[in-house]
Amino acid sequence: MIRLLFCLICWVVCSIPTALIGFPALYITGSADLLYRLSFWGGRTGYRLAGLRVRVIGREQLEPGRAYLFMSNHTSNLDPPIIMPELGRRVSVVAKQELFGIPILGRAMRAGNFVAVNRKDRAGLNSIRAAIRVLQSGIGMMVFPEGTRSPDGRLLPFKKGLFHLAMASGVSVVPITIVGTHDAWPKGVFSLRRVPIELHFHAPLDPHNFSDRKQLLDAVRSAINSALPEPYRE
Repeated sequence: MIRLLFCLICWVVCSIPTALIGFPALYITGSADLLYRLSFWGGRTGYRLAGLRVRVIGREQLEPGRAYLFMSNHTSNLDPPIIMPELGRRVSVVAKQELFGIPILGRAMRAGNFVAVNRKDRAGLNSIRAAIRVLQSGIGMMVFPEGTRSPDGRLLPFKKGLFHLAMASGVSVVPITIVGTHDAWPKGVFSLRRVPIELHFHAPLDPHNFSDRKQLLDAVRSAINSALPEPYRE
């Protein structure tokens, strides 16, 4: 528990200079780039000070500056602050529509090309159209196709709408397997263990090489599953 509290405190402390520097820069320049970099610095600093170390595998397969649709398994609240700084590029994410109504935060999210999700729109068509525009503009996107954290480290069913997004946008999908975060900070547990963490970047998958979204979904799932430890593998 002490390690987790220390990590959370580090994130809170790092958020202070991020806000004090990043938000004024956003209002002056209209660009969210500095806010992005400071946020990534804060996320990485917090978990490193808590004693966590991350080994990155396969990132050399990615072309610098190219937009990808990144899809990762999700087992812990550690996943976003560990994965996002290691992508090596600016990406968009999806967020609840209500957050866009918060004055300062909402402006930052819009400047960062975040995609709003309306929970009342069950089909999510407006969100998918917005995400397609973001991807085709050259900005990548990070998503978790399971939609929530796995409670046991095994893959949950994938949301099919994200694969419609991939097929419609034509942007290559990069499957990511994050290993160790479930053991470090599993869902429903308020403690942090110091365990090795690995981030596996798999080869990009061109949606044009698949006949339909089900075939692409199966390929992404197979890639992510292939790097999971044996106890968690399908």
